[in-house]
Amino acid sequence: MDPNDYDDWYQTPRGRWIGETEYRLLHTLLAPAPGEHLLDVGCGTGYFTRRFAHSGSKVTGIDSDPAMLAFARRHAVAKEQYLTGDARALPFPDRSFDLGLSVTALCFIPEQRQALAEILRVTRRRFAIGLLNRHSLLYLQKGRGGGRGAYRDAHWHTAAEVRILFAGLPVTNLKIQTAVLLPTAGKLARLGERWLGGRIPGGAFLVATGDVPRGAIRDATD
Repeated sequence: MDPNDYDDWYQTPRGRWIGETEYRLLHTLLAPAPGEHLLDVGCGTGYFTRRFAHSGSKVTGIDSDPAMLAFARRHAVAKEQYLTGDARALPFPDRSFDLGLSVTALCFIPEQRQALAEILRVTRRRFAIGLLNRHSLLYLQKGRGGGRGAYRDAHWHTAAEVRILFAGLPVTNLKIQTAVLLPTAGKLARLGERWLGGRIPGGAFLVATGDVPRGAIRDATD
């Protein structure tokens, strides 16, 4: 997908609201402390990377798409760093980052568990993995039959699948929440998100969060 078209969507009324809703949930769940370093895996155009950098976090984004990274670098807002790399083999030592983040990138990677294990390997405190929820209105609109537009060929997860995906990996306090129940920017959608936040069942944006225990063994991809 063209990076300009992808990022421009976040400037539409619907995209602006969805992006803001997802970012608020991610920021609340990760709760970055001053000085902590966050890694955004599959950062794409850097939309969420920029948001966390703008809020004061030290952020590194990594992606395998040169065009997306070029866009991200041109639109950097702070001192965020963008690197080329593969989510399945991250070029960092163990426990290099305080926080690990990935927003829907795993939906497009066949080796999801391998990529997830890598994110956990390089994270030393807390993680947030954003996915697409199969049990949502957005899936009925955009996900069926292989998907349409930006959702083409995406894997849509259920909460049960996510728990299986994490089984045996070094995490504690695993929680699964959703947001964006109604994929519109209307008053009803905004009101529901404001009242319920990440407690909304059936939201299109599914987030798995948890902690990485100190000294965890990360060779658990099989």
